[in-house]
Amino acid sequence: MLNVCCISLRRLMVSGHGRVLWSIIALATLPALLLLPGCGRQSFDFRTEYQAVFLTNGQAFIGKLEGAGKPYPLLKDVFYIQSGVSQETKQVTNVLVKRGKELHGPDFMYINARNILMVEPVAADSQVARLIRDAKAQKSEGSAK
Repeated sequence: MLNVCCISLRRLMVSGHGRVLWSIIALATLPALLLLPGCGRQSFDFRTEYQAVFLTNGQAFIGKLEGAGKPYPLLKDVFYIQSGVSQETKQVTNVLVKRGKELHGPDFMYINARNILMVEPVAADSQVARLIRDAKAQKSEGSAK
């Protein structure tokens, strides 16, 4: 059966009908090939100062994202939320922490794009944005003293 199909295809390609078939296939695939270079290269335009970056391992960072859509985007002015449980009240508290207080003092981070689950804008009037502004105001007041 396979030999019969191969022989039939060879005859079709040699004949005039084969050339027509190849022309149709080429015309059908040409538009797809022209669009292919743009696939996977998306441009992201966040209209907010900060973005929340959620990773596949459950971590989330808030910062100024540069190079979204590239293999290793850069996140600057990075914050994260640290949760804790009060032993007395058993209530969960969330504290916004500025990245850089760790032992190695990082002030930016490159993230492997394969580990990014999603990116969301942080609205200027959101609670997170207010906490960032408050943290920056406290830092500038502390450095002015």
